[in-house]
Amino acid sequence: MRRLVRALGAATVIVLAGTTGATGTAGAARAAGPASDGFTIEDERITESSGLAASRAHPGVYWTHNDSDDGPYVYAIDGRTGETVATVTLTGVSPRDVEAVSVGPDGDVYVGDIGDNFGGRWPEVWIYRFAEPERLADQAVEVTRHTVRYADGPRDAESLAVHPVTGRVYIVSKHEDGGALYAGPEKLPASGAATFTRVADIGLWATDAAFSPDGTRLAVRGYFGGTMYAWEDGRPRELGRLTVPVQRQGESVTFTPDGRTLLYGTEGERSPVRPMPLTEEQLPESARGEKPDRTGDGGDGSGDGTGGADRKPDADGGGDGGGEDGAGEGNTAGLVLALAAGAVLLLALRRSKRRGGGTS
Repeated sequence: MRRLVRALGAATVIVLAGTTGATGTAGAARAAGPASDGFTIEDERITESSGLAASRAHPGVYWTHNDSDDGPYVYAIDGRTGETVATVTLTGVSPRDVEAVSVGPDGDVYVGDIGDNFGGRWPEVWIYRFAEPERLADQAVEVTRHTVRYADGPRDAESLAVHPVTGRVYIVSKHEDGGALYAGPEKLPASGAATFTRVADIGLWATDAAFSPDGTRLAVRGYFGGTMYAWEDGRPRELGRLTVPVQRQGESVTFTPDGRTLLYGTEGERSPVRPMPLTEEQLPESARGEKPDRTGDGGDGSGDGTGGADRKPDADGGGDGGGEDGAGEGNTAGLVLALAAGAVLLLALRRSKRRGGGTS
């Protein structure tokens, strides 16, 4: 199945790469914060980036990790350059299938060793937790290992999200016909197993999930689509489909620190992280009605620890009124490319049918 997904993704990228670049990157280049125009993961060791999370301690930095067979490593990536600024080695654990990463309000990084390609063979999986380092440098850290079990039996999962206000941990199970949202206990126990209970259906073949910085939105993505939810009293209410870029094998999603943009990651060498700005009710409550921050660090100036205190003006001064015009040009170019790509695809299909062949 993974080969099929990669083949479909690669074929679609060939036809629509221009569309994604024009509508996603051009439109997002005017959005707020570092990485709002996307970046490419430059580290040659990271070939299966499977999770993505914005740092709380270091604005502009994003945590990621490889899928299985890499070892106990988590990488801090500079969202401006795509370069690795720290490699963190998790001591005392031997990861099996690491699929997700999230940062909690306690300042800890939560790494989800929650994958199960056998669809429920393993009776328990794990979450590794460590404090975000104060200094970004290669280092080894001690972790707390939390054992996870599901109230209704083992299952595969690739999505883990820590609520930024309550600190409660949630997992979205992965199934081709749709998964479910599972809530952990209010606080993960230091010993023994944490039982996760099903609280809602998620109609996606989910590969990652993320809460907005204010905790009012939950984004869940799959290989070919995504859904945004309003978070109300500990449960999701569907708001509508997300615009998900075409990627080789879409595995990750996170919000920028200002909550105005979603960043989508994929597996592969030098994998691109694509931005998609949010609008209207898909915006988190704290971002609705506010102007995007043009200062370059993603902080909202609210003193919430996301870096708003030491902000500097961006190069164009942020006051030339060019943001809307630039976004409009990007959208127009994207529409033209999309129409052209569709025409090419339609023509190719017609020619194939005339020759008596099928698509593969």
